[in-house]
Amino acid sequence: MTEQLHPLAPHHLPFYLAPAQGTDVLMVVMGVFLVGTVFYVGVLYWRLHSLPERMAHKSEKLQFEIVAILGLISLFTHIHAFWVAGLLLALIDLPDFGTPLRSIAGSVEKIAGASDAGARPEGDSEPPQPTVASEPSPKTVDVAKREVHSHA
Repeated sequence: MTEQLHPLAPHHLPFYLAPAQGTDVLMVVMGVFLVGTVFYVGVLYWRLHSLPERMAHKSEKLQFEIVAILGLISLFTHIHAFWVAGLLLALIDLPDFGTPLRSIAGSVEKIAGASDAGARPEGDSEPPQPTVASEPSPKTVDVAKREVHSHA
């Protein structure tokens, strides 16, 4: 049996038409292109989604954990307001309140004499005796006054 072309069919067929018994090359190429494009768009989506977290991690922000949690919440709930909030938090520098407060607390402990060596046992019922500060010498007071006036 020989294949005969239909009399109305053109004698030269275009390249994109598949032969009767063969592989459709164009369909295979387009399938590979489609899978590659979907993979690339997925990677682009994940990189865009993790942008606030990477920004906060790179600049070592204090609020890194909050930004990461907001990113996860927005990923699983599809509520984009969480992602925007995470992005804004990653861009904003929050002031460091911890360091000055720890310094103040340490200074107050030194002033109050609340070091580990001065701790009383629980059974001791006698209150600690207040220490009386000695009067500063006139020479020290004059030096302190001069320092204050020189800064004003």
